[in-house]
Amino acid sequence: MPEDQTTQIYGPIAKDLALVEELLESVKSVDISALQKMLEHALESRGKRLRPALVLLAGTFGNYDLNKLVPLGTAIELLHTASLVHDDVIDSAENRRGKPTANSLFDNALTVLLGDFLFANAAEMVTRTGSLKVTRLFSLTLMKMTSGELDQDTAAFDVGRDVQSYLSRIGGKTASLMENATEGGAVLAGCSNEGVEALRSYGYNLGMAFQIVDDILDFEGTEEVMGKPVGSDLREGTITLPTLLYLQSANPENVVKKFLETEQERQSYLQEAVFEITNSPALLESQKIAEDYVERAREALKILPENDSKTKLEKLGDYVLQRNN
Repeated sequence: MPEDQTTQIYGPIAKDLALVEELLESVKSVDISALQKMLEHALESRGKRLRPALVLLAGTFGNYDLNKLVPLGTAIELLHTASLVHDDVIDSAENRRGKPTANSLFDNALTVLLGDFLFANAAEMVTRTGSLKVTRLFSLTLMKMTSGELDQDTAAFDVGRDVQSYLSRIGGKTASLMENATEGGAVLAGCSNEGVEALRSYGYNLGMAFQIVDDILDFEGTEEVMGKPVGSDLREGTITLPTLLYLQSANPENVVKKFLETEQERQSYLQEAVFEITNSPALLESQKIAEDYVERAREALKILPENDSKTKLEKLGDYVLQRNN
């Protein structure tokens, strides 16, 4: 991402994200050429490094110590990357954001080991903060993420799940990592208990909105922008909020339910199922729920002092709601 765009989004901490990039680069320095090649593929700069940015922004509300904050931001980015590598293996995904996945380029078994290597590096990196509390928070986050992924995979094509189950799942799978970023950054900065809780709540609610928007984009985005076919989640049996809201109000014999419940010739219903969800009120209803979470995130910030970082955190809610990939 161009530096001026980074500055526009992240303001006071934009330049310090370069330190995270440097630490990520150091992870690629290994003696095994095959592993180095895989690491270069997995860690090439992509996206806006939102999670490390959240660590740094949270850190500005106290003692802004880059010697602690940068390793945590790097650890969280490594954990995020490792989880995507493993997710792609589980889903047999060939592309992510329009680029070939590691498992499509390398052997599946090697890709699993790549993910393990990234997890190990993330664990080592977080210990550099010197904070037992932050290390424990990091470990708990990994457990939450794994539980959320397990819940998602075991619930594939299960029409018996409800909205609350979905919210609980994404709370672990996605929101917990953003929660860890802002809470961990606040802890390392020595913020008050009230400040830590405010930033923890902000990260969690922003993460919930982020995942809901992601699930909306799976239906209304384009393959060119998203880098994957429209309706990919539904194709894999992952029942997200738009699908759940559609099922709540649709005719009991609707085509989406037929797709989910019919094992033989299931794919023959897919295109019509995606069309029905996309052209129902479910996407707008999902967007409103995402907006509610962003409002909760902003509300959590109210006790914090007014500064540039607070303004950027508030505006990140707009970015999450308006993004197109």
